[in-house]
Amino acid sequence: MGRKIGSRYTANQILGRGSAGTVWLGEGPEGPVAIKLLREDLSSDQELVSRFVQERTALLGLDHPNVVSVRDLVVDGNDLALVMDLVRGTDLRTRLDRERRMAPEAAVAVVADVADGLAAAHAAGIVHRDVKPENVLLDMQGPLGPGGSHPALLTDFGVAKLIDSPRRTRATKIIGTPDYLAPEIVEGLPPRAAVDIYALATVLYELLAGFTPFGGGHPGAVLRRHVTETVVPLPGIPEELWQLLVQCLAKAPASRLRASELAARLREQLPLLAGMPPLDVDEPGTQAQAAYEEAQAPAPRERVRRGAVPLVPGAKPDSNRDTHTSMRVPAPDELAGGARGTARVPRAAGAPRPGSARNRATARRRRITLGAAAVALIAAVGVGTWAVTSGDEEGGAPSDTKNSVPDTP
Repeated sequence: MGRKIGSRYTANQILGRGSAGTVWLGEGPEGPVAIKLLREDLSSDQELVSRFVQERTALLGLDHPNVVSVRDLVVDGNDLALVMDLVRGTDLRTRLDRERRMAPEAAVAVVADVADGLAAAHAAGIVHRDVKPENVLLDMQGPLGPGGSHPALLTDFGVAKLIDSPRRTRATKIIGTPDYLAPEIVEGLPPRAAVDIYALATVLYELLAGFTPFGGGHPGAVLRRHVTETVVPLPGIPEELWQLLVQCLAKAPASRLRASELAARLREQLPLLAGMPPLDVDEPGTQAQAAYEEAQAPAPRERVRRGAVPLVPGAKPDSNRDTHTSMRVPAPDELAGGARGTARVPRAAGAPRPGSARNRATARRRRITLGAAAVALIAAVGVGTWAVTSGDEEGGAPSDTKNSVPDTP
């Protein structure tokens, strides 16, 4: 028995769950649809419901082949729902979980599609604010593109803006997913179209490398990296593509490309990427690297392992990539740190990670070698000084007098 959503739609089967709500496979007057039913605490927020209604015209008017169209917005009792086109396929996060990374040609083609969708949204005055792999859908029934890529469509437009009401977040909170947040959001500035470009460039980096440039660890550390650290180059990609990534990951929003420019520049790179295999770089903290470092490190007396713990028995651990994570804005002194100590530096396969046990052991051996050399040098100097002093005491003169000047009578 399906669940009625308003007077026109029926939700039949759950397709997925997120922190903002649940997506259902539904049925409407024109056939199958996807229905995103927002959480009950959101639907009971009258201010949010009002904003929901205000956004109706803009969201319904956004029509582009690379955007999952919103067909209707439903406000009915405790139900607050977006009715969207149904895409037969999967999301980009699921593909990354399965393959870890994509070949550069396919990755660039997917991101170019999303950039086209963002260009249409930005032209309509809509900022997505939560671009990430979970919100990119791959249409498995569409024609294959460069590198065997499926057409990519961006979904969840408007959800971040609806939830980010002043009363819910105030001035000390930010809404978003830590790995993809632009520096200006972390610093408390209003989100403009450039935040979507920064997030999309982060997605492209992740598709190529298998990990995000500033992610990993506590969300607060991730936020600080966005503001203070410089992205580290990925070995193996063309210089033109790398410079494009660097420009779109610039700390200054004005330095980034517009979405339409990004899409065009990415497609120019496709011929250079044809046939190129996925990159071979190790993610900081991979199991193989961790196992090697653990084997090299001295065994502690007691090892306590801590990690994410599922809140519901049988469920997967919570992820720090969840949509609309509410976080405290870091204070200026917390953002004043440098790149040392927290950067997740890509490196060639098998190379030691900075700060790892293997890296520390190498540094320790280097210090011992330098120390031994210093002791030998000091000993040599001491012997030379003793020899000169002994010669002076016995009335002798230095044997090497070629640079001496004889006294004149």
